Amino acid sequence: MIQLFISVLLFFVLFFGISFILNMILKQTWLMAVVFPVIVIFIVDTVSFSAYFTEPEAAFSSLAHEFTSLGIQDVIILSSGFIGTLAAGFVIRFLRKNGYQMF
Repeated sequence: MIQLFISVLLFFVLFFGISFILNMILKQTWLMAVVFPVIVIFIVDTVSFSAYFTEPEAAFSSLAHEFTSLGIQDVIILSSGFIGTLAAGFVIRFLRKNGYQMF
């Protein structure tokens, strides 16, 4: 239980920080929210990236199997990362709306 709490907190802070920095540098508020599913695929999937082009049917069926076999803890941890990316987007929007030029 303690490991789940620490993992949720770690993923939230990690993806909040990465999203905040990318949003600040690239001036694209929701970029990381769009890129996040690709990152989750890299975390979850065991197939190499080139297999999606050479053997797409096997690669995508493997990906579907990996997603359906995720435990509830894994889903909670990955969801906290996505919530972190969304929180960073809202914080950046708030800061821009209130006149902070660097954001």
